[in-house]
Amino acid sequence: MGHLEHAATAVNYTPETDEPPNGGARAWLQVFASHLMNALAWGYAAAYGVYQLHYTETMGLPRAKISWIGSIQIFLTSAICTVSGRLTDAGYARESAIVGSAMAVFGTFMTSLAKTYWQILLAQGVCTGLGLGLLFIPAITVASTYFTTKRSFAMSIAAMGTGTGSVVFPATVQYLIPRVGFPWAVRCSAFVVLTFAVAGVALLKPRLPPRKSGPWVEWGAFKEVPYLLFAAGMFLLFWALYFGFFYVSESMRPSPRSFAHVKVQINVFAHTEVGFSSTGSVALLLITNAMSIPARPAVGYIADNVLGPLNTMATGIFLLGTMFFAWTGVTTKTGLYVFSVFFGIANGAAQGVFPGALASLTKDQQKAGTRFGMVAAVIGCATLAGPPTAGAIIDASNGSFFWAQLWGGTVIICASLTVFASRFSKTGWKLKKFA
Repeated sequence: MGHLEHAATAVNYTPETDEPPNGGARAWLQVFASHLMNALAWGYAAAYGVYQLHYTETMGLPRAKISWIGSIQIFLTSAICTVSGRLTDAGYARESAIVGSAMAVFGTFMTSLAKTYWQILLAQGVCTGLGLGLLFIPAITVASTYFTTKRSFAMSIAAMGTGTGSVVFPATVQYLIPRVGFPWAVRCSAFVVLTFAVAGVALLKPRLPPRKSGPWVEWGAFKEVPYLLFAAGMFLLFWALYFGFFYVSESMRPSPRSFAHVKVQINVFAHTEVGFSSTGSVALLLITNAMSIPARPAVGYIADNVLGPLNTMATGIFLLGTMFFAWTGVTTKTGLYVFSVFFGIANGAAQGVFPGALASLTKDQQKAGTRFGMVAAVIGCATLAGPPTAGAIIDASNGSFFWAQLWGGTVIICASLTVFASRFSKTGWKLKKFA
């Protein structure tokens, strides 16, 4: 009987007649599941700088070579979203999440046993990276289909998981290595991954009937000007945002000043330019990540009730861009503490409405997974291109990071303007239009 009812639902479903619950226990449990999966997919990556320091000190390899492990991990996490997104639309959300969770847990445990560069690259870069991408899109897509009127707020709570993971995973590895050693610190992190993954998969309950037919990539989406501009804006944002993501470990030794990815580079600046201890500079990083957590639901509420998701996201990105410029004036410990708080808030505001903003550009929620995955793949290309671009700028400036700072801030401001253009192309040139 259940199968027949599901078949009937699949036949009768249309985007126009679909009415999500917009609340209720089951809907909010999907948000919690997505929160956990966000913590894994993007919070886990925030710990890589700690790994990079260990690899650099114990393997004697160039930092640039070791950085490829983390770069490949994030790239594959984003690139595989085109696959996990289409699988989600086809009715295989739970299966994709289960496989992804198993790969992420396995890859993390294998990282604790790896001894050579290629073993680490395969375990942490490839296996874990693919796993995180397979589990991310199913959770965020399923959660988005339960809401319309409260979507931005709900999805911003899910996006808070990025902040949660950005605090939990770096702290776990950083503070356990001196106590239990690197292998067991990584294993403890793997147990955290396992806990989050099991809980997230257990709670995941797809609502819409599967879309069995259709291409793996909806190329026609790029003919929609609002969607195309939004994707371009996300490329610009993440092109600049992630170019210094893996150099948190530099806080442990003198290095040139870098404002590449402020969220992670704060502790570099703290240690080398302001005089923080290594422990103190890591604490600044955790403060920055933690401050992004309450900012996300706040902007989600604003998006639903005041400005609309696209307006809110574009405004948040603009504020984030200005923070890249503002950091050049920070010279004291007190100033850096204040800056860390405000940058964390700006970072949360810029990224907290991303799922809700993208969902607002997708009328047929049966295609949400595919369209989410396509933008994620674009972001993956941006994160892979960002570090080499910044490196070229720094090299051309004879080691000075000043022009890299200006490049990062300028590109993010351009990202904001591009998202605003997406909004205007969707609703017209009405400044007070809710969108």
